[in-house]
Amino acid sequence: MTSPHAFWLAGRQAAGDTTFDVTNPWDGRLVGTVAVPTEEQVEEAVAAAHAVREEFAASPAHVRAAALDHVARRLLERTEEIAQLISAENGKPVKWARGEVGRAVSVFRFATEEARRFNGGDAQRLDTDAGGTGRLALTRRFPRGAVLGIAPFNFPLNLSAHKVAPAIAVGAPIILKPAPATPLSSLILGELLAETDLPVGSWSVLTVPNDRMPALVQDERLPVISFTGSGPVGFSILESVPRKHVTLELGGNGAAVVLGDYASDADLDWAASRIATFGNYQAGQSCISVQRVIADASLYERLVPKIVAAVESQVTGDPSDPATDVGPLVSEAAAQRLESWVDEAVKGGATLLTGGTRDGATYAPTVLADLPEDATLSCEEAFGPVLSVQRADSEEAAFAAVNDSKYGLQAGVFTHDLQAAFRAHRALEVGGVIIGDVPSYRADQMPYGGVKESGVGREGVAYAMDDYTYERVMVLTGLDL
Repeated sequence: MTSPHAFWLAGRQAAGDTTFDVTNPWDGRLVGTVAVPTEEQVEEAVAAAHAVREEFAASPAHVRAAALDHVARRLLERTEEIAQLISAENGKPVKWARGEVGRAVSVFRFATEEARRFNGGDAQRLDTDAGGTGRLALTRRFPRGAVLGIAPFNFPLNLSAHKVAPAIAVGAPIILKPAPATPLSSLILGELLAETDLPVGSWSVLTVPNDRMPALVQDERLPVISFTGSGPVGFSILESVPRKHVTLELGGNGAAVVLGDYASDADLDWAASRIATFGNYQAGQSCISVQRVIADASLYERLVPKIVAAVESQVTGDPSDPATDVGPLVSEAAAQRLESWVDEAVKGGATLLTGGTRDGATYAPTVLADLPEDATLSCEEAFGPVLSVQRADSEEAAFAAVNDSKYGLQAGVFTHDLQAAFRAHRALEVGGVIIGDVPSYRADQMPYGGVKESGVGREGVAYAMDDYTYERVMVLTGLDL
């Protein structure tokens, strides 16, 4: 019997007094057993992070940049190993898992660059009024303190990278808490951090069960919380610590709008292919996967059969097979939840165009039309491979349909009309508008986040670095300006 995977406590490996198993959602096989930290070990990690905060904030930029660059290079070297591990613990098709590792490499590379140019200082003359004669304000950013990063299961490596890399770049100690379903790739990230010269206490990876998180969330020595996950959990965190700086990357129900000018066969084939792919990638378990398709009435009848055909061409099966496009959901319970929502919609009058079947944790890629407005799938995030299609009689009606949601993460607008693109950017109540493609596009250096119930704050390396820090001004007096 192999030993349990150790967690990382203030930069060193440690074992707790209990363990839990990580299983493959596809076939139920054991992927690994993971040690759970004791309350005393969690306290040690928090105390170490708090104690090192001033030293880490004052560390030279080249030290932090070198550590980030090392992690980027080592992730690249171990791409296939880590991709296979992500696929095994998450159920993600290995081709998508390889892409996730590549994105995490980019995150650490971006952070390497940002660490070197961050906090150079912004100078402002104050002698614009007589009382400021001889005065200059120099503004720099300093870490708010240690960060608690809480990562989800759907991108277990890359969304951990989005917590860890910006924190290291600004010199903020971080405690990373991975999702219980997918901790193994985060623990590999710990291995790579352990190969660097970062100070003791500047990072930990703690595999703490969810039911023990409230005390960690409320610990005053962790003044920054960065959470990615479900809305109810995220907002409960925000409400429980009103005096902390909390960033939330939550859910969405991404809409893809196809406007009337996007009408050639080539246009519609492209739109259908992208919608089918990114309504089902990661088994739909992405906050920006396509959930709603809003098509201009003039092309609806031509577009929908193309979408159905493209969805039916998605290969569903063993995630370890390079040919597989759609793997299982993270658990059978997640698939059962999705099944109940689709069944509810069909009973309420929705038309099932394809899919609608479940096999264990796998749910067939599904397309629905005529979705009732009060159906759960109309109101909530599906977080599974389910699309709905609807008509819009005008551009204004299409944009209104996008906004008719409590979520506002990203939207895609298929159009060639530059003026329509700017109208979409102005009208759509979302954090990002993707023109000519689905809402599922994300570059890891761009600002990413939502409005309404999709969250608070922004990820993207430089933007997270701003969130982890605050401005501190120094006024110099008696200068000959």
